[in-house]
Order: sequence, then C-alpha cells, then structure tokens
Amino acid sequence: MRITLVRHAQVAKEYQGKYNGLIDISLSKEGVNEAKKLGKTLQKRGFDKVYCSDLKRAQETLAAFELNLPTIYSKEICEKSWGKHEGKSFAEIEAMGLQYENFEQWVEALDGERYEEYKERIKNYFYSTIKNDDAKNILVVTHAGVIKTLLSIVEGISLEEAFSIELPYASEIKVHLIKE
Repeated sequence: MRITLVRHAQVAKEYQGKYNGLIDISLSKEGVNEAKKLGKTLQKRGFDKVYCSDLKRAQETLAAFELNLPTIYSKEICEKSWGKHEGKSFAEIEAMGLQYENFEQWVEALDGERYEEYKERIKNYFYSTIKNDDAKNILVVTHAGVIKTLLSIVEGISLEEAFSIELPYASEIKVHLIKE
C-alpha cells in the first residue's frame, strides 16, 4: 500500500501563521492555483481512493485536483482544536499571558483538544481505517499538524522534530505505515 499525504493549499493571508485548528476557512486565490498545479501532477499517480479532512480548505484543495475518485471525508483527520487560541498567532497567544518554555509544554498549555487525544485520534484512524483499506494507492488530503503528528508516530521521532519539518502549503509526502 502506498499512502501520499498532501497538505491543503494556501489559505487567505490573515489566517497564515496562525493556529487555525477547526476554523472552517477557504483557500486563497493563490491556494486554488497551487492546488490545480499539484493536481496535474497527482492525476498521473493512479490513486485508487482518497481520504480527505472534512474542513473546507482540504475539500477545496481536493476539488481542484479533479481526480474523480472514491472519497471518504472525515473529521478524524482534521486539525487539532486549539479552543480559545484558534485564529491566533504565537505572538498573540503570548500576549494573552502564556509563556513558551519548550515545545511539548507549549502544545499542552494551549486550549482545546488535548494533544494525546489528538495523537491517538490520528494514529487510530490511519492504523485502523486507512491501513486496512483494500486500495493499493491512497491519497490523503489533510493538514500540516496531522501530517507532522503522523510522521512523529511512523518515524519514531519527537513531536518537536516532526514539527520542525518544513511542509509548505500544497506539498506532498509519502509514508509507509509499519506495524506498531
């Protein structure tokens, strides 16, 4: 089984560099163009099936690919909820009184879904649903946080290492789900 993960395309400038979480935002014009360009490459890959976050930015990215494949939309591969911190930048959150000590402390200190629950949600969905699919070549359209968290699990690297991996909008990465 081959699994290709794609981060959704670019969102409007006012949402870039923010903890957007479950805010259901659309792609920017540039994002639509990025997605169309990536879609031309992906159309040649022979995907059997698509899994897509049910948030608008992922759905619009997938729509621009024009793949016409069986697709499952799921909230299980949505970004982490950041609660009252959603839509805010690092600096805006610090201005609210939260101080950065280290990466893990920061992620745990932010409001919303607990990180361990988020990690388990992603792990369970990939290992229980996607890995057990009969398709041979799967495309997953999701979010940077989901992809980096999955990389942390699959590669056995720290969360901080995974989140230091550059993953631009409308970029792709392949993963191999190994037995746990």
